[in-house]
Amino acid sequence: MTFQGDDYLLAGEAPVKEPARQAYYIAKLRRHARAFEEEHGRKPFGCVRTFGCQMNARDSEKFAGILREGGFILTEEAEADVVLMNTCTVRENAANRVFGRLGQLTGLKKKRPWMVVGICGCLAQEDGIADEIRTHYRVVNLVFGTHNLYKFAEYLDKCLSEHARVIEIEGDSKTIMEELPNERKYRFKAGVNIMFGCDNFCTYCIVPHVRGREKSRRPEDILDEVRRLAADGVTEVMLLGQNVNSYGKGLEEPITFAQLLRQVCEVEGIRRVRFMTSHPKDLSDELIQAMAECPKVCRQLHLPLQSGSSSLLKRMNRHYTKESYLALVERIRAAIPDISLSTDIIVGFPGETEEDFEETMDVVRRVRYDSAFTFLYSRRSGTPAADFPDQVSKEAAQPRFDRLLALVQEIAAEKNAARVGTVEEALVEEADAEREGYVTGRLSGNTMVHFPGDPAMIGTIVPVHLTESKGFYYMGEVASC
Repeated sequence: MTFQGDDYLLAGEAPVKEPARQAYYIAKLRRHARAFEEEHGRKPFGCVRTFGCQMNARDSEKFAGILREGGFILTEEAEADVVLMNTCTVRENAANRVFGRLGQLTGLKKKRPWMVVGICGCLAQEDGIADEIRTHYRVVNLVFGTHNLYKFAEYLDKCLSEHARVIEIEGDSKTIMEELPNERKYRFKAGVNIMFGCDNFCTYCIVPHVRGREKSRRPEDILDEVRRLAADGVTEVMLLGQNVNSYGKGLEEPITFAQLLRQVCEVEGIRRVRFMTSHPKDLSDELIQAMAECPKVCRQLHLPLQSGSSSLLKRMNRHYTKESYLALVERIRAAIPDISLSTDIIVGFPGETEEDFEETMDVVRRVRYDSAFTFLYSRRSGTPAADFPDQVSKEAAQPRFDRLLALVQEIAAEKNAARVGTVEEALVEEADAEREGYVTGRLSGNTMVHFPGDPAMIGTIVPVHLTESKGFYYMGEVASC
């Protein structure tokens, strides 16, 4: 870490324009860090905890990068002088986990009264949550929402400079700023935000209300970021958005997601491209063709179903039917026979009958997903479904959920077992935490494989002979050339 130029940066007032404004406040954080070290005999520690989706994880990399550039050492929560919780509000249990942590942080703050506790992200943006935190959780010093994430350094400086409590929940900002420091979990792969927000307004989902309406980044900015990542040694990128299939709408020069995908695949040095998440109603034949024709695109597609009942899909405001979803899967598999399909399924949505649930089970049997994320319906205040009169009790929903989970696991195990004996390429991600002398890799279809290897292999793509299926992962060995 060097501080050369900080005095120059801080000589005048804070710039108005971004990203120069945040660079100014990051320099101020470095000044705070030096003062802290003089007082306490050590550098300050910072921690970012992530709850929720891949987009939250990508945002957390920026927060961690800002802390690092601001002179903080990244560490675990128990040692941190600044703790930032980047939150999710899609399901009630995610919110409960965050509030549950605050009790433990209260104890830590008694030992370190200078400690700053922050909450940001989707939960913070939800109506009424900031006021609840303001009133009932005095341990929290900093609250900011999804529309002003890029101002983290500015808000943290205010907390430190003025010993102030900062609560900033802005409206639907149109600002898109990705030019921030970031601390990637992996040096060889990275997420790239291509759009923000959602226009779908599914009746069960709070995301459009907290993330705002769709905003697409300019393709040239995305491609510049991908090229910088490639130059920094990244070989796999994941393009991120609440609904990547609707990328490009609203831009001055319209572009489809399929066109962007092809352009990303042309970047030299990038060997794998993934994306998430796809809405079935917007998945075009143009995109299917691009996936089939671009060898860099991983043979994996996350295609949320939510329910197999056309009547429930209509109540969910999903804009497709059971029949159209199955027809889409047929077109995908015809073009890409080796595709791995994953999905999301909600059990117990208001009004769900046993017949509706059996429609979902029928889709699962016919599609035969490689994996599925299954959830009991979570009633979220502020969504239309929360006010539907025919809520399904947990006593009725839980047995259905258990049956669905058993079917999903059975099919996934069968599909994985069928690939035993084949050779597939794996991107080595890390040393195996449970087996000494082994490493863990990710296949194109997103399944993990564990095999003998050493840490020098991390970040490389190697051919692996799949020798044994363990249900949701494989054991293997490096294949001889």
